Amino acid sequence: MSLLLGGDSVSGYFFQRAGNLPLPAQVLHPVRVPVRIMGQGGRQEEMGERLRSALPWVTLFVVLLGVVAASLTLAKRVPEPPRKVKLVVWGLQLGEESAGLRAQVEEFERRYPHIEVSLLSMGAGRMNPQKLMTAIVGKVPPDVIFQDRFTIGDWASRDAFRPLDDLIARDRDKPDGIRPEEFYHACWQEACYKGKVYAIPAGTDNRALYYNKQLFREAGLDPERPPQTWDELLEYAKRLTKRNPDGTYQRIGFIPNYGNSWLYLYSWQNGGEFMSPDGRTCTLNNPRTVEALEWLVKVYDELGGAKNINAFASGFQTQEMDPFFIGKVAMKIDGNWVLNNIARYKPDLDFGVAPAPVPAARLRGEPPFEGQPKFITWSGGFSFAIPRGAKHVEEAWLFIKWMSSVESNLISARAQKAWNESKGRPYVPGLSANLKVNEAVFKELAPKSPKFREPLRMFIDLMQVSKFRPVTFVGQRLWDEHVRAFDMAILHEMTPKQALDAGAQTVQRELDKVFTREKYPILDIRIPMALIALGLLAFVGVIVWLARRSGHVGRLGRPEAIAGYLFASPWIVGFFLFTAGPILASIVFSFCDYDVLHPPRYVGLLNYKELLTIDLAFLSKAFYNAGYLALFGIPLGMTTGLAIAMLLNTQVRGMSGYRTAYYMPSIVPVVASAVLWAWVLNGDPNRGLVNAAWKATLGEWFGWAPPGWFGVPEWSKPGLILMGLWGAGGGMILWLAGLQGVPTQLYEAAELDGATGWAKFRHVTLPMLSPYIFFNLIMGTIHALQEFDRIYILGGVGAGTSSTGPGDSLLVPVMYLFNNAFTYFKMGYASALAWIIFLIILVLTLIQLKLAPRWVHYEAEKGK
Repeated sequence: MSLLLGGDSVSGYFFQRAGNLPLPAQVLHPVRVPVRIMGQGGRQEEMGERLRSALPWVTLFVVLLGVVAASLTLAKRVPEPPRKVKLVVWGLQLGEESAGLRAQVEEFERRYPHIEVSLLSMGAGRMNPQKLMTAIVGKVPPDVIFQDRFTIGDWASRDAFRPLDDLIARDRDKPDGIRPEEFYHACWQEACYKGKVYAIPAGTDNRALYYNKQLFREAGLDPERPPQTWDELLEYAKRLTKRNPDGTYQRIGFIPNYGNSWLYLYSWQNGGEFMSPDGRTCTLNNPRTVEALEWLVKVYDELGGAKNINAFASGFQTQEMDPFFIGKVAMKIDGNWVLNNIARYKPDLDFGVAPAPVPAARLRGEPPFEGQPKFITWSGGFSFAIPRGAKHVEEAWLFIKWMSSVESNLISARAQKAWNESKGRPYVPGLSANLKVNEAVFKELAPKSPKFREPLRMFIDLMQVSKFRPVTFVGQRLWDEHVRAFDMAILHEMTPKQALDAGAQTVQRELDKVFTREKYPILDIRIPMALIALGLLAFVGVIVWLARRSGHVGRLGRPEAIAGYLFASPWIVGFFLFTAGPILASIVFSFCDYDVLHPPRYVGLLNYKELLTIDLAFLSKAFYNAGYLALFGIPLGMTTGLAIAMLLNTQVRGMSGYRTAYYMPSIVPVVASAVLWAWVLNGDPNRGLVNAAWKATLGEWFGWAPPGWFGVPEWSKPGLILMGLWGAGGGMILWLAGLQGVPTQLYEAAELDGATGWAKFRHVTLPMLSPYIFFNLIMGTIHALQEFDRIYILGGVGAGTSSTGPGDSLLVPVMYLFNNAFTYFKMGYASALAWIIFLIILVLTLIQLKLAPRWVHYEAEKGK
């Protein structure tokens, strides 16, 4: 109900409680307020008490509200401090030896306090290409990358890097601007692609001949007259080579591909080129390059053959045990960085440096070398680039300009020199791609000792006659094929002309594919996505149908079934997203030309056609190597595991300790195991443990030369099989379980029949172990066809060999797939290869399953 409150009732009450403060008459308007009927007397008093007790809280609330409003007002007036920009740089690595880099970065952050530089090594400039590709596709690229310059054209062709021409033109006239004329021509051109600049050259290098003056004197050669021509180089090399009584090398005069020369340098010296000027034709097999490779084959043959030399070179080490430092190699063509290594590890070495020897006609200026420089070198190095999609382009450009400046490089050189001297080491500066930087650093910080100062000056001067690797989107493939051609020729697997023809054809096919890519239609991504979704739904439908056929779940079992599916759901979801989805996607991509960074183009069966026709030689070689590993490795591995299990199945004291000891090698990480065995199976008897024992026994008794292992084609696969036998303890556990499951009464019955030990093994043990033999046979076949990790680590062992072993002796299907997918980014081609491998494994497995009932015996089948 309502009460009409007037001035005489309520107003009087408030006047009394408020100290009889008068209110204007206009305030006292009648107000209708709903109230609860209370008893007479103290009810008005109670209401007043409540209002009075609430008054402090209301006051406090109003005060707090005012404080909050004031703080918000002040916050709007006071600007927030600017947040620092985190500049992510890939390819530069801070460490104990990088005092100069640390000084550069710290000074940059001091000058630009709003930027925080985050350095991530990612291979220190030789980043794993998968990481960079994934970062760009995922739209989380670094802001700056420090990248090998010869890969710039390849990445630029995929639109992976941002062109820098606009930034260069904008800041050209500023004090810190980048000006092309201040860089060496070879370095700047190597960072350009199709007329645009995609990177700023940083450090560089070039090659020259290092020779040991002391060994020259011992061989009766003038230490002040190094060889200048190819003919003189071969003559000197033969005189400087020294053999042990058993024919092995004690010292070798020269190895053409040891150090850092490669066929590239010898071809350029002889006037050869690897690509046409327009970049559309591979000229790897041009006559001048063929002639250069023929000379290299001649050098290897006259010095003892590539196989013997590679076996000797497989024992070479680095740092203080560098073979040039300890007198095992008398001459080598290598880069300017070796000067710093000599200053650090062998400062007392009596050495000289001269331009790399050239053909005699070039030295004399005869045709076709009229008017050309007498000596030729080649330079490589690294550069700074900004990936596509980088979030902080302006800050990245500031960093690149700073790292390229004379001031920054002087700060770096001074800091590195001070750090070296604090450790008691001399300091020899490296080379920059910037002419002004080289002159400034040399003037202030070049070594005082003539033995280091004069070679450094010579390296700087040689930059004017430097060649550089072709800038092309097939740069990596061209490099690999030129290495393969060199390898095949010196091992006499092919003639130099045949090897270079094969390499040129392979590279040319890749060029033609790219130039004709536009004729294939872009695949509408919605179509494969729909097909993948339908495939997954069909798979789920089949599973549901099979589950329903298995029987109806009752009311009591339904909660358990639901709980089971919930617990399994993480794996189920992961399977569909990360396994089933990619599997179905690979089917689609196997019919496409796809490099991840560009939309896939539908090419039909072209990938399968190339695999089974044009590239059949590579595919056949890969499956031959896998078949070799399976044919010899599986029986040897099974026999070794079974033999160990039979030994450990006896009842002797301390058997648990023996079992642990035999099992331990199988849990050693593959990488550690491969590195260990690369040392154990070193081809040099003075380095490798196995070859040292071989030389002391079989070599002394029968005159057998120790194997070259991973340095020669015929021993690389046996070396891999021998390495696998070391881990036979893993399979030993399975064999041991099978042996302990054989009923003892069968052996007792065989003994009563007069069976010998071999007869019991033949007629009792093997039949009872046939299920285990069958299982190991299937798993061993699959493992042989999927061999990868050990070869990935061991493939490049030896001088001049490719990543797939000498003569492609370690080229296996998965390694071939990996190179195409993650080195050449031929994802469609690799997907097709993956399905071919899968089908071959499936066929072999089905054949084994079909033949199994004829020889596999299960105890549960008795009496059927």
